[in-house]
Amino acid sequence: MDTCRAPANASKCSGNTMECFMVLSTQAQKISIGILCGLFGTMCLFENSLVLYLIFSSPGIRKKPSYLFIGSLALADILASIIFVCSFVNFHVFNEAGFSKEVFLLQLGGVNTSFSASLSSLLLTALDRYISISRPSEYKLLMTRKRAWTALAVLWLTCATIACLPLLGWNCCVLDSVCSELFPFVDDNYQSGWVCFVMVLLGCIVYAYAHVLWRARQHVAYMEKHQAQVGKQNTRMRMDVMLAKTLVMVLAVLMLCWSPVLVLMIYSIFARLSDHLRKVFAFCSTLCLLNSMVNPIIYALRSKELFSSLRRVFSHFRRQLKVTEEIPEAESTHKSSVIET
Repeated sequence: MDTCRAPANASKCSGNTMECFMVLSTQAQKISIGILCGLFGTMCLFENSLVLYLIFSSPGIRKKPSYLFIGSLALADILASIIFVCSFVNFHVFNEAGFSKEVFLLQLGGVNTSFSASLSSLLLTALDRYISISRPSEYKLLMTRKRAWTALAVLWLTCATIACLPLLGWNCCVLDSVCSELFPFVDDNYQSGWVCFVMVLLGCIVYAYAHVLWRARQHVAYMEKHQAQVGKQNTRMRMDVMLAKTLVMVLAVLMLCWSPVLVLMIYSIFARLSDHLRKVFAFCSTLCLLNSMVNPIIYALRSKELFSSLRRVFSHFRRQLKVTEEIPEAESTHKSSVIET
């Protein structure tokens, strides 16, 4: 078992072993975590897979950079649900600690990559709306599909690189430094850096959304003033206002779900965490899955294009089901007529 310098509050543990971080002490707590992860993870996987299917099965939707960014967000949430649920339940519920330090840091890197990519995709979506509203006449020239794919490639590469730094050597075992109180083998300075990275992402998102909302209010006032004018410009403005409201709802859910985790991570940097707070952190971590589960619901309710595509899919499925039910009836009628003949 890999050991290194223990966290400040690990007085009951011998070294920085993974058993020190298995904070769920009762069977009820483990069952609760298992149920939450199973429910949120399953719904998150199903809903985000449906969003990806709706985007990439519709040629008109997948050509738009806005929905490429939303597709990236859905993909990140799918990966987060799979990697997070498997590693989190295996660690906290089944108390599996037989794997090596490298394997644990690889799992943690996967979780950090997916959640970081989720936040970064939301930032790109906010910037896309920012450009669309602030420079509508130049939007198609500035936001091309090639630039969108390039931005997504840089996004995922950056998130993966930052998330894999502990695996590449920035951990408290290699550096013989103070370990985090929340994650095994993670250097306390790395945790501080990752929190800063997330806070910068959130700050940029809030700034972009604030500008989007300000311009959206101007568009609403303009439309109310020129209600008699009906044209493409007003239609485009209504779309921008609708999408701006949708993204603000996504941001509100994001802040509500991520705030408890970030607050506890920041608090652990400056003060010692009691066993009770570490248990609270374990339960609050499942809120990140809740965020990933709620996002597709907001898209389906607020995006007319995705909702229309969803209705087409269900209509097609119902027609296929109806045809499948009619075929046995036709065969039965044919057989009975043959017998009578």
